[in-house]
Amino acid sequence: MTTNSTRWIHPTLRGSPVLSSSSCLHFKIPAPKPPTFQFVGQPIKAKAPATPPPPIPRANERVSRPSDLFGRRELFLLSTTVPFLVPSPIAVAADEIFQMREEIGKVLSKGKAAGVLRLVFHDAGTFDIYDKTGGMNGSILHELDRPENKGLKKSVKASFILEKAKSQIDILYPVSWADLIAVAGAEAVSVCGGPKIPVQLGRIDSMLADPEQKLPEESLDAAGLKQCFQRTGFSTQELVALSGAHTLGSKGFGNPTIFDNSYFKILLEKPWLSSAGMSAMIGLPSDRALVEDDECTTWISKYANDQNLFFEDFKDAYIKLVNTGARWRSI
Repeated sequence: MTTNSTRWIHPTLRGSPVLSSSSCLHFKIPAPKPPTFQFVGQPIKAKAPATPPPPIPRANERVSRPSDLFGRRELFLLSTTVPFLVPSPIAVAADEIFQMREEIGKVLSKGKAAGVLRLVFHDAGTFDIYDKTGGMNGSILHELDRPENKGLKKSVKASFILEKAKSQIDILYPVSWADLIAVAGAEAVSVCGGPKIPVQLGRIDSMLADPEQKLPEESLDAAGLKQCFQRTGFSTQELVALSGAHTLGSKGFGNPTIFDNSYFKILLEKPWLSSAGMSAMIGLPSDRALVEDDECTTWISKYANDQNLFFEDFKDAYIKLVNTGARWRSI
């Protein structure tokens, strides 16, 4: 209880040289408000204290308060920097993708790149926008015996390309087959000189095979290819861009281990019209059909004349491809 002549003063203010007894009679201490801070620009770095810190206490000594070892400024800086020492989900994902790329790089060579990239297309290409089935879900592992997937076992098991990588990655982070295949396809493009493609992680594997007869047949004409890709949510431009992946492998479009725009240049030349030697064997019927369609030919010509444009459009179409139909784990 205070009187008219004496008011209660906080113990830390008693004896202060700046407060006389008379001034204290009329001094009102405002209610404390929590400080607000706004961090802009570069992170604050703590400067070395002007005076040496106190010695570390011995085993039989007791430190009663943190301020015994640190000043108020040091305590403030410590309190604002400690939360940033906890890894964020973004940092964890970055480390996970780094580990995946590193392990895939150990087993993936240029000669195996075409097979791995084909694995991506056959897993993701089953998506159907109407019944919402298929997509990038790892179900290709249950579909390897289908006629349209002939030869893909080499990319998964026989050559241990992805199984070996997955066994090493799972030691550090459990990874889905869908994520692994998506990242491996991006690495296959990169290792052969193509664009760097970022891949988001978090896909959930399907435990069942996707419905059959969802992939485009090699004998389709341009109209049939367009219809098939429209069913998966892709435009004619994206169809042509993704078809450029056939520059890798044994289809006859340039160097089989270099990812470039040779596919489009050779399509415009139509070498299969020649009856001389192996030229007649270049490409699939579906490849040749593209250049017979005016809309497709417009994009073929653009990509033949501008490799950077092809790289950019292929990257965007690939990201869309490996995200279609995917089910994602919650963060």
